[in-house]
Amino acid sequence: MLAVLAFATAWFIILYYPVNSAVSIVSSEGFKDMAKQMFGVLGLSELLNWPVSELSLYWLIAIYSFPIFAVIATSDQTCADRTRGTLRFISLRASRNEILFGRFLGQVMIISVLILLTLFATTIMAIWRDASLFIPALTKSIYLFKELFIAVLPFIALMAFFNSFVKSAKLTAVMTLLFFGLGSIFVGILEYKIPTAAYLNYVFPGMQLDEVVGQQGLGLSHYIIPLVQTSAYLALASIFMKRSAL
Repeated sequence: MLAVLAFATAWFIILYYPVNSAVSIVSSEGFKDMAKQMFGVLGLSELLNWPVSELSLYWLIAIYSFPIFAVIATSDQTCADRTRGTLRFISLRASRNEILFGRFLGQVMIISVLILLTLFATTIMAIWRDASLFIPALTKSIYLFKELFIAVLPFIALMAFFNSFVKSAKLTAVMTLLFFGLGSIFVGILEYKIPTAAYLNYVFPGMQLDEVVGQQGLGLSHYIIPLVQTSAYLALASIFMKRSAL
């Protein structure tokens, strides 16, 4: 509940200040120069051509903030029930896979609703400014929802994997930090010694986000990678869930 409240507060500030002022920000020469100089490698300048300026700024913020929020909000899928011992009673009426996938789908629905709410608010702001933007804003919003939905899936699945054997949400957060921090360092060192070890980066959710953010030259792999990661983490979670004590 606190995570959702913090989320709502943060997005209220984001929508009220930067997104509400998106037209003046995106159209300013200073922003264009910054986009070309600092984010030229990512192809960020392409976003300046979007007809709905509010959505271009929304996209820049959402593509990185929603995965982070998904990790925080979904870090306790079964930990609390495991600690209290209620997971044993739930398992009497449902299989472990049903519990695992049910909790996962529940978290996916919650995050999806939050994405839709922020997109709806941003779209309303754009239409309020210019009613002629209704169709392009609606079309782009549907597209961005698909992109964000796919982007957050592996992060939620990773939390489901950690929850399959961890009894504390705090420990899950620590493990996630170590996974991305120490894991990235380890892969980086290994990659320096063995170049083919670069493929180990596919273990980390969000490894394709830097390429997706610019919305240029997107291929099928940008969608396959997070879906395969999601499937892999859920398969591992299912194995650990069956072997762990409730």
